[in-house]
Order: sequence, then structure tokens, then C-alpha cells
Amino acid sequence: MDQTTSFSEPVRIADTQAVLRGTLTMPNVTPHATIVLNGATGVPHRFYGAFAKWLADHHNIACLTYDYRDFGASVTGPMQQSRAIMADWGVTDQQVARDWLDQRFPDVPLWVIGHSLGGFLLPFQRRLDRIARVIAVASGPVHVSDHPWPYQAMARLFWYGHGPALTRMLGYLPGRFSGLGEDLPAGVYLQWRRWCTSRNFFRADFGRTLPQPRWAGVTAPVKLVALVDDPVTPPHCVWKLKEFYSGAPVETLSINPKAHGLGRVGHLRAFSRKNAALWDDLIG
Repeated sequence: MDQTTSFSEPVRIADTQAVLRGTLTMPNVTPHATIVLNGATGVPHRFYGAFAKWLADHHNIACLTYDYRDFGASVTGPMQQSRAIMADWGVTDQQVARDWLDQRFPDVPLWVIGHSLGGFLLPFQRRLDRIARVIAVASGPVHVSDHPWPYQAMARLFWYGHGPALTRMLGYLPGRFSGLGEDLPAGVYLQWRRWCTSRNFFRADFGRTLPQPRWAGVTAPVKLVALVDDPVTPPHCVWKLKEFYSGAPVETLSINPKAHGLGRVGHLRAFSRKNAALWDDLIG
């Protein structure tokens, strides 16, 4: 598609529970689709800015990127005072962001791109019939034993060593010591830890902090994308999402960065500007 000129505007999405801040990146023509991009845990929305601009410039797609409550641009007070948990991010905040975008463009097809955390909690949300397409990248339920070695050693330290110790001592998980780069609310880290160290992942929270899921609720086409060099969510964990989207036609794509002339991409860098060679495959 011919390149257009995009523009961006800051976004403030107020909910009864929280305020989310982000960016809406738009083409200078009427978009033929909109995307809400649900980011990975610990990744600020600005990281996805180049990808959002590419969507607008080359595909006439408007893209909403945003930060979950009490994180990144959405921080409103001391991190120690946050009561946010991962279910708030993955269910309520994702729903609020999607609803806001749908209301802004009610007559335009709405896509969801989910990176890691952003791709596996849709079955717990509402108004799934409004979704025209889902793309889940490096997303899926992961137990600590699923990671390959030697990364698994670092993951075990993160869950059983310095991660919980720092979180309990400081009242939040400091990004500079976690390798994430951004601070995380204690409740987010601790629920994330419980899921990733349980063989049942998040099932113990059904009907508690998570509503009961509707595994067949999404009926729009779903694309599951795995990176072969991703030690955080290896491909076999991504394919587990087929069960999460049992009511949808599901396509799978395994990407080898070397086939694109790229170096290591891993879990986080598929959306990095330097790996833009992958982007057509992500949304194609």
C-alpha cells in the first residue's frame, strides 16, 4: 500500500477504577481498520510507537497504544500505593482501551494485537463479537519449567530469588533490578509469579480475580505468532492458545529471524524498529 502521512495524539482514557494514558496514531485518511495494541508486561507503550506509525503510514490503520494502570505513562502516584494486579491489566484495562477505540471508530473493523500478556486474556472480556481479528505475538501460558536452559535458571531466580525478595522489601518490583526496565506494582508481579509457577497457570483465579472464561467467545480469525528464538514464551506455549480460542479459525506462524537476515529477536523485540522486516509477516 502507498505510504501516507500519519499523526499522533495523546490519549487519556478515564475509567471508574483507573486512568490509562497512551497514544493514538492515525493515517491522514479514514482508516480501513483500527488496532488496540495490548502490550507485554513491563513494556511501556512508547516501545510500540514505530510499529504503530508503520501501520498508519503503510496500511491506513489507526493504532491505539497505551500503558496499563499504575505503569509507565499511567502512573498516578507512588508505586508502593498501587493495588493493581495482573488481572486488572489483562481484563479490565484491555477492555476499557478496546471499548474506547471502538466508540471512537464505531463503523471501522476493530483488530486486537496482543504481545505476551496482551494476547491470552480476551476470553475473560466482554463484547468479543465486536472484534474483527486477533493477532497474538509471543503470547501463551508458561510454566517456569517450559523455558529452555540456560534462560530457565534466570527465570527461577526471578520467581524464587531476587524478584519476590525485592518486591516484599520495597513494596513494588524495581525495573532496574528485574531486567524489565520499568517498575511493576507488587500485586502485578505477585499474581504473575503465581501463574507462572503453577501447573494450572491462572485457573485457580477463575471466579475470583478472574471472571469465568468463554473459550469459544472469540469467533473472529485468530493468528498466533511465535518466535523460534523466544526463551520466554517458546513456540509450544504459544500453540496452547488454540484452546483459548476454540470458537475461532486459528492460523499459526513460526518466525525464524535468521530467515529475514536478522539477529536475535527473542520475546520482546519483534516490535522494535530494527526488526521491521518482520512486520508484514505479523499482520499479513
